[in-house]
This record gives sequence, structure tokens and C-alpha cells, in this order.
Amino acid sequence: MDIHNHPCFNDSARKNFGRIHLPVAPGCNIQCNFCDRKFDCLNETRPGVTSAVLSPAQAAGYLDKVMEKLKNISVVGIAGPGDPFANAEKTLETLSLIRGKYPDMLLCTATNGLELGKYAGDLAEIGLSHITVTLNAVDPEIGEKIYAWVKLDKRIYRGREAAQALLEKQEEGIRKVHEKGITVKINTVIIPGFNDKHVRVIAEKAREFGADVMNCMPMYHVAGTPFEAIDSPGHELMAELRKEAEKFIPQMEHCMRCRADAAGLIGGKESSDVMNLLKNASYNNHHTTPQRPYIAASSREGLFVNSHLGEAESFWIYGCKDGVIELKERRSAPVPGSGIDRWLELGMLLKDCSAILASGIGSTPKTVLEGMGIKVIVMEGLVRDGLTPLFNKQDIPKALLINPGGGKCGIGSCGGTGGGCG
Repeated sequence: MDIHNHPCFNDSARKNFGRIHLPVAPGCNIQCNFCDRKFDCLNETRPGVTSAVLSPAQAAGYLDKVMEKLKNISVVGIAGPGDPFANAEKTLETLSLIRGKYPDMLLCTATNGLELGKYAGDLAEIGLSHITVTLNAVDPEIGEKIYAWVKLDKRIYRGREAAQALLEKQEEGIRKVHEKGITVKINTVIIPGFNDKHVRVIAEKAREFGADVMNCMPMYHVAGTPFEAIDSPGHELMAELRKEAEKFIPQMEHCMRCRADAAGLIGGKESSDVMNLLKNASYNNHHTTPQRPYIAASSREGLFVNSHLGEAESFWIYGCKDGVIELKERRSAPVPGSGIDRWLELGMLLKDCSAILASGIGSTPKTVLEGMGIKVIVMEGLVRDGLTPLFNKQDIPKALLINPGGGKCGIGSCGGTGGGCG
């Protein structure tokens, strides 16, 4: 294992060595005012965006196939689309699987640092060599303007309290992984009018905490976020800030703000073959197993599949015993209004189901649920006409299936193909 072959930490390595991000971490424990996580999106290149969400097993299989096509991958990273340690179980399982299959592979994660300290020992035991922590403020008065909320120990913090809690955990996490010999990079998102005059202090503190290198990155303009009206900082300002920060800590200047499912050389065009491998990896077997013995249906009355997933108030849960299909229970749907977190909550609600039948679904919930191991089947007709073949490990007749409608989202600048952007 040559730790110098990490293309994100070593500018001279990026021309010859590639990286791959495995999108196994959909949930996030903080909400930044510049961030909007997107699932099933092919049209943006930035953190928080992926075209699929994978389970650890799917991620390991996907990596095997990518390694056959791309011979220059030197590092496997987990960078979202949420936070790796808001999805700690999946993150650690994935890293362990990869370490077992590829003992010489560099392993890396990118995190907001809120839960990092809790898992420093696990990461060192697995053999993680590099970690990136996003540190946007070391003054809670500034931080409270950047973060909408922070979720820690099942409690939601807001305002100054949220910024203070996050900062304390970031310092703790950075110090702990530094003590374990893990190389630490700090990412600082430069937000004009908020933390651009704070970068020198961040750099000084980052070095004090134990960081090895810093990456000042311009805020990416994301429509629909609280900071959507703020212009991204220009090249001259970024150069000045990096020069000032370099007095305290070495600077990285070749960051391309990669997606959560990036693969290949930094700055290189994503291969369509690799993107197809990612999509194929996210397709789940919809047959029941001892761990997932049930199938859910989105239905108004339990007779027909006639409810769009986003409009469902409850789900009918069915099992099969001795060849007889039986209704087990009805479960109330998560309350609308929490965005992606609603679908993550639904995935947990249906974690004992191998599939769900619905009359319609958006691309984001479909990607999230299938990433959590629940196959989404869009169909019309009697619920039992869908259940019968599935419980008999057969395919549903094509005459019952609906191809979810495409159509562009209406955003004029979108260059999408009409497959939906989440």
C-alpha cells in the first residue's frame, strides 16, 4: 500500500491514479444551507449527488466489475451522498468488505466530522489511510449561519448551539484519527459574506487539531437552497485565500468537487460503461428471503395497487405461509415534508419487505428504497395479481407493469435525458 498514490491528497498522483466513490451512505446528520442531496441525477457534478445508492454487498460487487474496466484505481472512498458516519454500519461494513477483497487498496472517507470520533478506532483497525473532514467555521457565531440544523444523539440542534456542538465533535474526531496515524485533509467551502474572511483562522485551527492538508473549495451554486442567491467566489479571491491559509497548512488546489459516485481519474469524463455498472448494481432481487419475508403494497383499500408512493397514507404488508397469501398488518406511512429523510424512514419501516408494489413513484424514493434492498415495482391491477408471482419467485406479467413516466423537470438549464432528476 503506497499512501502517496491517493490522487486527491497528492497532485502528482492524479494523472496516473484514479479513485472510486461507493455511494452507500444516503442519510445525513446535518443540513448545510448550501447543500441539496440528489439521487438518480446524471446532470450535476458536485458532492451530494449520485445516480444510485448501493448496499455494502452491492458496492463490493460493483467495485469488482469496475476494477475489471479501470486498471488505475488506487483508492476506494465513501463520500455520501449523505455522511458516512450517519450511516456508520453500512460504511464500516463496506470498508471491511473492500479491505478483505483488496488488501493493498487505499481506503478513504469524507465526512462532516460530527460522528467521526466515535469510529476512529474502527477506521484504524480496518486500515483506513486517509480521511477528509469538512470544516467551514471554527467560530459558532459564523457556523450558525451556515448550518440549518445538526442531529446528534437523536436530538436536533439549531442556531449557535448546533454550530458549537458540531465544532466540538469535529475537533474531537480530527484529533482522534490523527492520533491513529490517519492522514487528514480539511475541506473548507468558501461562502462569500459568511466565512471568506474566516479562512485564516480555520487554517490555523485545522493545523492545531492535527490536519495535514487543506482544500479551500468555492461554494457550488445550488438552486433551491437557502444560499442559492449567493454567487460562488471567483478565482482571484480563492487564490488569495489559499495563499493566506498556506502560511499554516499545505493547500490542495486540484479538487474537482466530485460526485458521491465518481469513478476514474479526477477531472476525467465519467465512463458510460461504469455508470451502467452502477445502475445495474443497484437492481435488487425482489424475491422474499428469511430476512425479508414480506411484500408491501401501496393501496387505498388493499384490493388494488392504486396509490402513488408519495401519496400513500399507509402500506399493506403481506406474507405467505404454506402457499397461502395473507395480510399481516397495515403500517402508517412517514409524515411528508422531510425530503429524502422521509424515504430513508420508509426504508426502515419496510426493512422486512423484499419489494413494494405502487402505482407510481418518483426517482428519488425509488433510488433510496432500492439502495436499502427493497425492490420497487410500479404496476396496476389487483394486489394479489402482483403478490402471487412474487411469492412463487416468478416475474410479474408485463401487462401489469407500468414504465414510470419520464419528462424533464422543467428547469431550463437541465441537460437531462428525461429520466428524472429526483
